[in-house]
Amino acid sequence: MIQRRNYIPLLILFVVLSSAARGQTGLGTLKYDDFKKPAFCGASCHTDFHQQWKQSMMSQAYTHEWDEIEYFKLAVPHAEKDPKVAEVKAGCNGCHAPMSFVSGDVPPPLPGKNSRANESVSCEVCHSISGFAGDTPFNFNYVMKPGKTKFATREGGMKSPAHEIEVTPIMKTGDFCGICHNEKSPYGVWVKSTHLEWKEGPYYKEGVQCQDCHMTKAEFKTASMGKKYPDAKLHLFHGAHDPGKVRGVVELRIHPDIREVEPGGTVKFTVALFNQKTGHKFPSGSVEDRIVWMHVEAVDAKGQVFHVKVDKKGFPGEEYLIGGDVLAYQDMGIALNDPAFKGVQRDGIPAGDRIFRMPYFDPQGRMTMQQWNTASLGVDYRIGPRETKIETITFRVPDTAAPGAMRVTAVLNYQLLVKPVADFLGVPASESQIVRVNDHTTELTILP
Repeated sequence: MIQRRNYIPLLILFVVLSSAARGQTGLGTLKYDDFKKPAFCGASCHTDFHQQWKQSMMSQAYTHEWDEIEYFKLAVPHAEKDPKVAEVKAGCNGCHAPMSFVSGDVPPPLPGKNSRANESVSCEVCHSISGFAGDTPFNFNYVMKPGKTKFATREGGMKSPAHEIEVTPIMKTGDFCGICHNEKSPYGVWVKSTHLEWKEGPYYKEGVQCQDCHMTKAEFKTASMGKKYPDAKLHLFHGAHDPGKVRGVVELRIHPDIREVEPGGTVKFTVALFNQKTGHKFPSGSVEDRIVWMHVEAVDAKGQVFHVKVDKKGFPGEEYLIGGDVLAYQDMGIALNDPAFKGVQRDGIPAGDRIFRMPYFDPQGRMTMQQWNTASLGVDYRIGPRETKIETITFRVPDTAAPGAMRVTAVLNYQLLVKPVADFLGVPASESQIVRVNDHTTELTILP
């Protein structure tokens, strides 16, 4: 267990002062006892919402295995060594364990200790937020007022026997989500910008809010003793960790320029990838961790499989967007007390596959997956909302290809965490499992 008593006083002073400057609810300004436990809300009144929340990542923001490993194994030790990023020791909890943060309990006990930090982003956290400080929601700049009054969105609803209800307009908008789904690193770099991506995209202009996709409306009771509403917002919060949400996000189609070719001949394939589902870029959120890539294979009439590499476009920085046999993430060595740490495999995918990502770089210019140590960003090659990207593949048909039908399939894959990093740090395999976003197959004929 990390010893923390030597660091807390100075850290509290730093964060409280910086919090006061922004006007947010700062470290140590409230107490755990100011908040009811989720089980209290779900015991008899909000039973369905409570069960929905328990299945969501909101209830696991602190206890989720990767978050635990990243925080305790990397973020905290790094913060204790580098004054530039010292604030993250407390700050991570501003969104992952907000009650812990505002109670001054940082770092919180390990999830295995089952403290109240394990409640993560609970009912009381969100329904105690009346707004945010400043012009832009980011870095947990919430204004939090726990107590008898709960902030909500429904006007003219039934009176609750347990609390008062006050409508707050911000809760109806994506700005509420931006409080935690926008983040600047200690170097002033936007390392999470899901809300800003949405605000710059077409859905915001059409009035589609984050909640419309992640808290879908249905005919439902908001409380067990209340009436049924036609547009109750379900507390599903399904997103990047839900394979059902990810599948089908991007449509893709592949076609060749010719349909008949002899062995040794060349075919040029074109792939169109259309982001038809997300209101922000794909991938979004923890972009430093996530990887989306297109893999193309050709299978001839005898079942021989040929890996087909994507054509390079030649723009600066593209080397980070093509699967390669290279090392990265050397800055993990700071937390691991290994100055000579050589890193791990950057991608863990077949060399030559196209990657849709935005690389993050540490102060030394090395690719990093530590958002707190991000000093600059590379080319943003993610797929924007309603954007179509075009990729080409020039394929020389092997001399050994069998005559007859050849099927060529383009697959778009997604991982929450780059597999070499997951394997190195002992993260459960579920975090690096491949989710098949979509695929499409075309055919050509190999002539004798």
